Amino acid sequence: MEKQVLESSEERTFQYQDSLPSLPVPPLDESLSKYLDAVKPFLNQEEYQRTEDIVKKFENGIGKELHQKLLERAKTRRNWLEDWWLNVAYLDLRISTQIHCNMGGPGPYIEHCWPPKEGSQIERACVNIWHTLKYWDLLRTEKVTIERSGNAVLDMNQFRMLFCTCKIPGVTRDSISNHFKTETEGECPSHLVVLCRGRVFAFDAIHEGNMVTPPEIFRQLTYIQKRCHSEPDGPGLAALTSNERTKWAELREYLIDLDPKNLTLLEKIQRSLFVVCLDDSSPHATPEDYTEVTRLGLAGDPTVRWGDKSYSSIFFSNGTCSAFCDHSPLDAMALITMLSYVEKKIIENEGKWKGSDKVRDIPWPEELVFTVDQKIINEIGCTKELYYKKVSDLQLVNYAFTAFGKALIRKKKLHPDTFVQLALQLAYYKCHGRPGCCYETAMTRRFYHGRTETIRSCTVEAMEWCKSMLDPSDSNYQRLQLMHKAFAKHNKMRKECENGKGFDRHLLGLLLVAQEQGLPVPELYVDNAFTASGGGGNFILSTSLTGYGRLTGSVVPMVQHGYGFFYAIRDDRIVATCSSWKSCPETNAEVLCRTVFQCFQDMLQLTVAAQL
Repeated sequence: MEKQVLESSEERTFQYQDSLPSLPVPPLDESLSKYLDAVKPFLNQEEYQRTEDIVKKFENGIGKELHQKLLERAKTRRNWLEDWWLNVAYLDLRISTQIHCNMGGPGPYIEHCWPPKEGSQIERACVNIWHTLKYWDLLRTEKVTIERSGNAVLDMNQFRMLFCTCKIPGVTRDSISNHFKTETEGECPSHLVVLCRGRVFAFDAIHEGNMVTPPEIFRQLTYIQKRCHSEPDGPGLAALTSNERTKWAELREYLIDLDPKNLTLLEKIQRSLFVVCLDDSSPHATPEDYTEVTRLGLAGDPTVRWGDKSYSSIFFSNGTCSAFCDHSPLDAMALITMLSYVEKKIIENEGKWKGSDKVRDIPWPEELVFTVDQKIINEIGCTKELYYKKVSDLQLVNYAFTAFGKALIRKKKLHPDTFVQLALQLAYYKCHGRPGCCYETAMTRRFYHGRTETIRSCTVEAMEWCKSMLDPSDSNYQRLQLMHKAFAKHNKMRKECENGKGFDRHLLGLLLVAQEQGLPVPELYVDNAFTASGGGGNFILSTSLTGYGRLTGSVVPMVQHGYGFFYAIRDDRIVATCSSWKSCPETNAEVLCRTVFQCFQDMLQLTVAAQL
């Protein structure tokens, strides 16, 4: 009897979803004054005066009306932003989202259990897949721990999107199909899809009520690999997911018209738990340099990744691996929580399977053979060509800065995340001689279905400090004072954003109200200051902290002349991934990354020198 009482009193993953607070709408005057503060570094006195007039006019005129309408909308919705954000940030995009939006990150296993080793691909894949399936099972039974920030419960909705989720291309707007269900909600699809050498296979992860074990997964993957290595390659249909969206939607319709069976197969992929990608390349990887495995994870062979699945697990032939994810249904943190669980389990078991070697007589994997014609085959060829042309323009580095990490930064009583953000501001300023508008992701998961808000790291305070660092006549004491001011400002902004008091999503909401009402775009949004400071998706630096563990991620830059900069802050090191486009003559990911590392040293030196 005792045990039952205990179990029922344990928290269930999704139990607080209904009691989370609604996403607030901040006061208009507060948002606008924060906006004015944020545009300052990018304007001269005259331009600033002009922008200030535009903002005042907006606040007393059309802005007031739009804000009222936004408040009305918020009364009837627990999250006034949710549908809008999904559409505007993701589903309405027509460019190739696989290239421009997806996120990827290398598996950190090379640092402990699994150094690169040819011939270990399948053996490691089946252990990794098994722990991922165990996580799916924990989620189904609502045993995944509820995340908190201090005492605040965080929204867990994104965890529902990890499995059985896929984006479906539409001619003007995509949609998301999600088939995950908890045990109490009912049946949930339980099959995996495996991509190998242009072919597609599926097998069930549950046999007669029990999950398949690593030896059983090994049998299934070996069967698939043997067939793919001894028979001709398949058509590589998965490559079509890397097309720009309208084109992919049209080709998908064409495929379905060609043979209704194709729709059944597409649905099988969409509903699958996740996709396992067996990639033939062997990327070089060391704990200090993950560059190649990160690049191939984010932008490798398009025929062995289904770009629209919320989670694809890529296994390379030398036993290194990578995660690859569609960004629309979830942000990186849900994924990182899952992958941290998998990593922890792999370490606990020394990278091995310690259970029974018994293999049941389970059905062999089924090949999903699509009906294709010459048109589809030609389209796959063109798509691959375009894809490779685009990704060959990507410059990406993933290096570890090993001189120090979180432990020492904390000892100096500095916030580690702010430390990296300010180093990046200084590095950009050193490399480019001007302020770089910067987007740092803040989580708004304290609120129902909350996702993100923008911390604009390029502040007046940060710029004053950067200038002081480069001014030989300034003393270290002055520089340190300015640095502490810049830290304080950034920490304050982070807190505001996490508490629903940022301004970027609010300004977006006001613009969308105007659009829905068929009103002209308010002057605020066409003012040069709006774009120059990053508004409308024009941030030069697109950045995110992927946490304080071993997992790092990567994205491509938001704009042609920009950078992607993701980083993980560990006790003894800071691991950064920096990307840029080679075709832009003024950006260089390698140079920026090395400069950031130099700035880490300079900042630490400053805290020492100023005390002397």
